[in-house]
Amino acid sequence: MSADAVTVRTAVDPADLEACFAVRKEVFVVEQRVPQDIEYDAYDRDPSTVHVLAVGPDGPLGTGRLLTGAPALGKTGDEGVGSLGRLAVSRAARGLGVGAALVRGIEAAARERGLTAVDLHAQTHALGFYERLGYVAYGPLFPDAGIEHRAMRRTL
Repeated sequence: MSADAVTVRTAVDPADLEACFAVRKEVFVVEQRVPQDIEYDAYDRDPSTVHVLAVGPDGPLGTGRLLTGAPALGKTGDEGVGSLGRLAVSRAARGLGVGAALVRGIEAAARERGLTAVDLHAQTHALGFYERLGYVAYGPLFPDAGIEHRAMRRTL
């Protein structure tokens, strides 16, 4: 499969949202053994949350979400900054540019909402991926769900 065969879109209906959750379950709950009660939270069904879905010829390949408003403020400390999170790409789609396409889709959604930057908490193995996309790490390492992370930001 080529990156040309992948479509990235905002999740628009309950089936899209369930597809996002299925990819997250595959990557975070099954592969990384994040407890399911930690992986899913109240922000998942908050109307201000934007879910982005990558789909290929055989179905869902990846997902990510953008928190805005009060949920993002609690994570970023700035009303003008969105919070990118829950970025997951299925094992079969890794290395095809799906993750980068999802990040760019989330950034486009942030711009549409008038945000000036996007923050995220990157697993340490993914720092290089986000750096290549223009994100800059800041602050110390910290654990989240038993996995080391570091905060990063990109000005839009």
